[in-house]
Amino acid sequence: MDILKYMLFAWVLFPASLMAQGDIYSIFSKSYQLENDGQYAEAAAVLESSRQNSYAVNLRLGWLYYQAGQYTVSLGYYSKAISLKPASVEARLGYVLPAAKLKAWSSVGAQYDAILKLDPNNYKANYYRGLMFYNMGNYKVAASYFDRMCNLYPFDYDVVILSAWNSYYLKEMVKSRSLFEQALLIQPNSSSAKEGLNLTR
Repeated sequence: MDILKYMLFAWVLFPASLMAQGDIYSIFSKSYQLENDGQYAEAAAVLESSRQNSYAVNLRLGWLYYQAGQYTVSLGYYSKAISLKPASVEARLGYVLPAAKLKAWSSVGAQYDAILKLDPNNYKANYYRGLMFYNMGNYKVAASYFDRMCNLYPFDYDVVILSAWNSYYLKEMVKSRSLFEQALLIQPNSSSAKEGLNLTR
């Protein structure tokens, strides 16, 4: 008898769970439509109506509120997404977008460091962490990121030109000149590479 009650209970719940899944699919679909129309706050409101605390919902809300210019709210949702999936690189990359808008540079750096522990060769984390040190004038630390990037992406203009200038400020003229020459191979009309090459002669 207990088994029959359990089976009846499961049969009643099963269609309800399917309906809930169908609802969340339609909610996500509607949020994408509103986002495509530039209605970011409305798209976020649709998602919030689901009252779900899932990774996917929090990640989308973080993105939508960032797009809507509500950076503090966006950070809160990205933080929730990170807490639900701590090994997620995408949630941390999302987090740095509103954090950068708020000029919360220590938080940005902390997220890039966390990403690099998870994914040491991550392009964005290496590039922008290196760029942060470069902008602070800490060229020696920046070089550790740019050297790794040059090994991974030796024909990427953004990587090569930034590494070239970083080497120039470290007074590594031979290395710097070689990188400026490489940058000109990638973009023959690069005014930055031409300027750097003249300075290293």
